[in-house]
Amino acid sequence: MRRSSWLLVIVFALVASCKPGDRADAPGADTATAAAPAQPAAIVTVLYNTPKDPAAFEKYYAATHVPLVVAKQQEIGFKRADLTKFSSTLDGKKPAFYRQAELYFDSMDDLQQGVATPGFKKVADDLKNFASGGLVGMVATTTNEHESGSGEPGAIVTVIYKAPKDTAAFEKYYAETHLPLVGAGQDEIGFTRAELTRFNSNLDGTPPARYRQAELYFPSVEAAKQGMATPAFKKVAGDLPNFADGGLDALLGEETS
Repeated sequence: MRRSSWLLVIVFALVASCKPGDRADAPGADTATAAAPAQPAAIVTVLYNTPKDPAAFEKYYAATHVPLVVAKQQEIGFKRADLTKFSSTLDGKKPAFYRQAELYFDSMDDLQQGVATPGFKKVADDLKNFASGGLVGMVATTTNEHESGSGEPGAIVTVIYKAPKDTAAFEKYYAETHLPLVGAGQDEIGFTRAELTRFNSNLDGTPPARYRQAELYFPSVEAAKQGMATPAFKKVAGDLPNFADGGLDALLGEETS
């Protein structure tokens, strides 16, 4: 995904074949209750590897790339962009990824229209100018009722799951045991909202580099660290080996504007 003209073609081809209803329905956090469920949000997710020169990356990203994305938002049609800079793994080690950018669309149809625009092509063409460490690009759908968020920068605990050995077993345990455990511990842990994502494919149409992602949002890094020290969070973390047999990356990051 380092040649952006190629990126545009494969994204368009991919989203044309994606099924908006391809989601893992789960009780509680993963299903609507009264009205018929809305179409899940669609997301273009970019995970940046550590660049050769982080300072140069940050300068270009802030001064050129992000303003370009913002300038093209109306044309592309995404409703929200989440930009995250990872600081460490949850145990304080070097993170597996450097940054993440997520562009949220109301539906896969809207995403398909957005990536076909000249504005998206300009954004994609710009990636080669700063992403010297390479990147992973995926199309995903949310599998819970997502919220727009507060708009204020905060901290995020991000868990990126690799493909499990048995996806059906993963989904059953995830829906019936793990998500209710996370929900039960929310007040104690202190996260304000959670977003659950399932990746459909890499942008080149191959199987996705990662399987799922869960993001827990906190008001600040301090709040996240306090939350991770609670018995409820340790119980949630202790449950991961019971179903995430493909492995995972657990990262602490901050939202950036």
